[in-house]
Amino acid sequence: MSTAPTGNGAGPRVEPGGADLGLGVSVSPAISDGPVSVVSERGRRRSPEPSVEELAAGVVGGDRAMLGRAISMIESTHPSRIAQGRELLRRLATGREDRAPAVRVGITGVPGAGKSTFIERLGVELLRHGRRVGVLAVDPSSSVSGGAILGDKTRMAALAADARAFIRPSPSAGALGGVTRTTRESIVVCEAAGFDVMLVETVGVGQSETAVSEMTDVFVALMVPGAGDELQGIKRGLLELVDVLAINKCDGDNAARARLAARQYAGALRMLRGDSGASGASGRPQPTVLTCSALSGEGVWEVWQEVAGRHARLVSNGELWEQRRWQDQRWLHALIQERLRQLVLETPGAAQALADAEAEVRAGIRTPLEAAEAVVRAVVRTQGREPN
Repeated sequence: MSTAPTGNGAGPRVEPGGADLGLGVSVSPAISDGPVSVVSERGRRRSPEPSVEELAAGVVGGDRAMLGRAISMIESTHPSRIAQGRELLRRLATGREDRAPAVRVGITGVPGAGKSTFIERLGVELLRHGRRVGVLAVDPSSSVSGGAILGDKTRMAALAADARAFIRPSPSAGALGGVTRTTRESIVVCEAAGFDVMLVETVGVGQSETAVSEMTDVFVALMVPGAGDELQGIKRGLLELVDVLAINKCDGDNAARARLAARQYAGALRMLRGDSGASGASGRPQPTVLTCSALSGEGVWEVWQEVAGRHARLVSNGELWEQRRWQDQRWLHALIQERLRQLVLETPGAAQALADAEAEVRAGIRTPLEAAEAVVRAVVRTQGREPN
């Protein structure tokens, strides 16, 4: 069940008829634009769910409770809500290029790098400068309940209490790279609600760096000094994607180590991405290495100024929308892959073929390639035609 802060800044509250339909709540299977009745297992009828039209109006009007419900609808895997979620997203996405673009910032880093502390400190500063801040904090999922387990919302209490901010912790649910299957859609919904800075925090594992770079405008990686040999621990893939590398925890006894780490990272980036000119061999602007302390706040605003400057250059030279159209194309391919996977699981003949293929691969009867071909043939047969 999802939560959203109340409009009066009093803190989180439970949303009626939340997104998790497995916790004693059933939803009418009818697919329509109208309200959906919600009935608890005890038989007490709750207030009807808002229609797609009401949700869209509430989101555009800046109603945070409606925003939470809208994202719950987008995240839902219930058949009726999937159809409604598509319609809701279509309404909210219309005319996106006519609006001033929000700043989409991806933030990653190893566990313990201080991502949540950094985001709260930066978010509070942004609010002081008149911005509206949306945070999509992608938490690892519990293997028992499937819910988010890190509790980013409770760790960003000051930010969550402000009506100009919206924090949405979402369980990754095993999604590749620790980014949920609906993170991109959630960004679109939050921007429609008027949030002009979107901060997307990932768990910082697996393929999350690539995934978050393909849905944001500027990519920030937080590193920590004194965690061993920084150059040995650096990930080449991360350095090829990052725009801003911020060495966090630059305070107290750590300050000297942080400055040393910054010089080492800067040298590694020059070797990997070209010399110290404006752009490396890839044509992308050189990454910037900065130091900061999320705990004291020192250097955090400087990180934001670098992010904002890069975003402004993307807008002024016309590259922002070109980059986002490329990202949408990647999104399209990801959605097709996900839908095809669902098709296999939802088609009776194909689902059985998949179960048989898994058993045969485990038993060594078939190679994975042969088994995959058998599943594909089963899917094609169910669609009324023979495979080539």
